[in-house]
Amino acid sequence: MPLHMIKLCVGVSDIEWLETRAAGGQPLIVHTRMTPKRAAEVEDGGSLFWVIKGTVACRQPVLDIRTLGEGKASRCEITLAPQVVRTAPLARRPFQGWRYFETDVPADLSTVGETDLPEDMVRELREMGAW
Repeated sequence: MPLHMIKLCVGVSDIEWLETRAAGGQPLIVHTRMTPKRAAEVEDGGSLFWVIKGTVACRQPVLDIRTLGEGKASRCEITLAPQVVRTAPLARRPFQGWRYFETDVPADLSTVGETDLPEDMVRELREMGAW
């Protein structure tokens, strides 16, 4: 089972923004300060799950994780595939940076069954336990 990461998608109001950016076909590069210690495990089939407005809403497969620079000036670049996969909504509290996501990974909507309902309504139905 691959190791995944989870990160807040700050400043993005909906998944459509990510999908529009991915539609250009260019990989997305996410900059972080620290390089994951388990980068090799994440690169081996893992994805970066995005938290948008307090809900895990989608994921993008991780293509590469690189460390640039040395010492205090070092930083990490995570290269993501230009493919956004919607997932079953999962509420998540705010946190800083990124976290590993090993258990209770939300299923892709393509395997759960897509819906034409608005994201807000789906989130509320899941919170109530009705979905």
